[in-house]
Amino acid sequence: MIVDYNSFSDQELTSLLKEHDQLAFAEVYRRYWHPLFLHAYKMLNDEDQAKDVIQELFIALWSKIPSTEIKTNLKSYLYVMARNRVINYIRKNKVSDDFIVMLAEAMPESDERLIKQIDDRSLIALIEEEINLLPPRMKQVFEMSRKDFLSNKEIAVILGTTEDTVKKQISNSIKAIKIKMDKYAGASIILMEILRHRH
Repeated sequence: MIVDYNSFSDQELTSLLKEHDQLAFAEVYRRYWHPLFLHAYKMLNDEDQAKDVIQELFIALWSKIPSTEIKTNLKSYLYVMARNRVINYIRKNKVSDDFIVMLAEAMPESDERLIKQIDDRSLIALIEEEINLLPPRMKQVFEMSRKDFLSNKEIAVILGTTEDTVKKQISNSIKAIKIKMDKYAGASIILMEILRHRH
């Protein structure tokens, strides 16, 4: 009897993957390779790099799935894998500005509607312009937090101020940028996600 894997739910495919079912893996690959590639491409803006990241993702999926506990649904799990691998790729290869990492980290795992709205490179350029217009101290604190990935405590120690002051500076920076970015689709949502994500 021929089994139609195309008719299986993600949950059924996940169970079969844990048994190293090659046909289940092939179906997951067929079902999710392209959307995951687009997800990676939106953040990397390079077709070859995005392909490499997704190919490595599926290799890792096949080798690790038997011992991996998937606490979310398969689609969300794969999108998180893709996002994290893109972030690691950027950091390892330094192929892009750290600000892209920040946006990638803040990107909702599987919100394809939002992803399609945003031209990452254009949005990054616009936000960078607004960051440069911030008051010097506010800009310094914002970049130490979002580009250097320092904690509020670390920034406070370096600048000789309090954590509350640092937190307020970051919050004010986000608000200032958000006000000017409201007209761009998705930008305000991402900026507020950044604020929640880091603090």
